[in-house]
Amino acid sequence: MVEKLLQSGIHWEKKEFKRNEFLKISGSMDTNIYFIENGSVRIFMMDENEERIIRFGYAGNIIVSLDSFLAEKPSDLYIQAIKKTAVRIASKKEFYKFIQSSEEHLKFWMNILEDLVLQQLEREKDLLINAPGERFERVLKRSPKLFQEVPNKYIANYLRMSPETLSRLKKS
Repeated sequence: MVEKLLQSGIHWEKKEFKRNEFLKISGSMDTNIYFIENGSVRIFMMDENEERIIRFGYAGNIIVSLDSFLAEKPSDLYIQAIKKTAVRIASKKEFYKFIQSSEEHLKFWMNILEDLVLQQLEREKDLLINAPGERFERVLKRSPKLFQEVPNKYIANYLRMSPETLSRLKKS
């Protein structure tokens, strides 16, 4: 699915971000779509001076600041490189030109949106589950690659637990 996008004729600009560099900051509007070639990023917001990680992206993923992308308004989200990250960037205008060029491309976009909605529902379930072990198991089953790509301190934040609890769960 992603390969189709990269071969689509959409103009993709290549860009590299250093570790901890921001692709997007809170309060800004970002209607770009990012394909991560290598490295990893985290998408988070601030809640009373505490970071709340919403999702991650790593090699082979497409990420967007979805609220800003769809509504074309500023958003509270940050997108930050966790390590040196190379991305390809396309504008919403370019992307929409592509998806509106054929029925097949429109179906492709619908599949992406459906997938995002399902991922969001899974994330909401994760947040509603009280037991740290169950949250850990769900995410491990859904995204085993996450545990190879992302440092534990970020995964612990994402799972709403201390790094020590995560470490204990990984050992057991």
